[in-house]
Amino acid sequence: MTSSVALQTEPAPIAACTVARDVQNFDLLIEDMETEMGEGWGDLNFDDAAAYLNQPDASELKFIAVAVDTHDEDNLTKVGDIIGRAKELGIKVILIAEDVSPIALHQLLKLGADDFVPYPLPEGALHDSIERVSKPEPEPVVEQVENDAPRAPQATGKIGTLDGVILPVHGLAGGCGASTFAVNLAWELATTEKKSTARVCLLDLDFQFGSASTYLDLPRREAVLEMLSDIDAMDDDAFKATLLTFNDKIQVLTAPSDMIPLDMIGPEEIEKLVATAQRNFDYVVIDMPSTLVQWTETVLGMAHVYFGMMELDLRSAQNTLRMVRALKAEDLPYEKIRYVMNRAPKFTDLAGKSRAKRMAESLDIDVELHLPDGGKQVAQSCDHGLPLAETASKNPLRKEIAKLAKSLHDVNQAEEAG
Repeated sequence: MTSSVALQTEPAPIAACTVARDVQNFDLLIEDMETEMGEGWGDLNFDDAAAYLNQPDASELKFIAVAVDTHDEDNLTKVGDIIGRAKELGIKVILIAEDVSPIALHQLLKLGADDFVPYPLPEGALHDSIERVSKPEPEPVVEQVENDAPRAPQATGKIGTLDGVILPVHGLAGGCGASTFAVNLAWELATTEKKSTARVCLLDLDFQFGSASTYLDLPRREAVLEMLSDIDAMDDDAFKATLLTFNDKIQVLTAPSDMIPLDMIGPEEIEKLVATAQRNFDYVVIDMPSTLVQWTETVLGMAHVYFGMMELDLRSAQNTLRMVRALKAEDLPYEKIRYVMNRAPKFTDLAGKSRAKRMAESLDIDVELHLPDGGKQVAQSCDHGLPLAETASKNPLRKEIAKLAKSLHDVNQAEEAG
């Protein structure tokens, strides 16, 4: 017997939802969702999403794509509640952001978003993100202990085995040449020997006014902010993927493309960042912000040599005195600082040398390194995005930095051999 009643198909189950103030503002997201999910997705505004996530059907969702732009920064609490509720239900969250400030983006990622994609969506970005969040989490492996013998911890991923020398550079006054010194020191360490195999990393931790990317003509990448926003999830491979290579000699972590608060990252995150660089490189040069922040103490404690850049002027003297007082008040290792006098008087300038000596005596410090004034060639080298060795190899400043790099390298080699 045949029936004349047409078979009616049930609508496809909803497996995903977009959540936005107005999803029509994200037309590329609509197109990509239709490509990836067909008819198995829906769209909700913030109010509807908050109500829907409290219904039993919500637990059937595989993921939600939360789309925000600059107009949604006043509703971060509401967006955060939606992300939090989704995480409680075990629903994956993909954050899609357009022109959102770094502070707001950091807050939303901290609330538990599983992945982040910038808008406008790059081709294939949503597909890749869905694949990443859809991967099942690895189950913990329980190892059986035989004969009660202790076992070394099993590391996941590729882990570096080096123990690099950490060399932060801290400018004690604006414009004293700390960034220039850091960039050229990193380059000289990498090229001390003709067939040098030393692995050198330059970290620009001046998140607001860092200029290492300018001095080496490197682009600022969004990946830096993404990595800094979720350092807890960073491993060695993720860290190295964020670095940029300059002339096949040094690896550089540039400052983010947008200004971010210096305290957006805490001491624990900075410690992990620097420790990761240390075990993957022989030398880690750090361009520090001139401002003292919570994690300055962390870097100071990890440093092998902490360079304090200054000039022969009153502001440098006053700032040095205040810094030493601040470190002493907190019982921090202020004796680690090695003071560097930039644009120091020439050996024929007896009056200038006398002033420098009186300045050091009044501050009760030893100025261990005197760098000459490199003149216009220094500014020209920075503007061209090249180290001094590449543009003015005979510059007196370059020669002194090269001597310092060789001295540091020789000491390090002697310690390794001993």
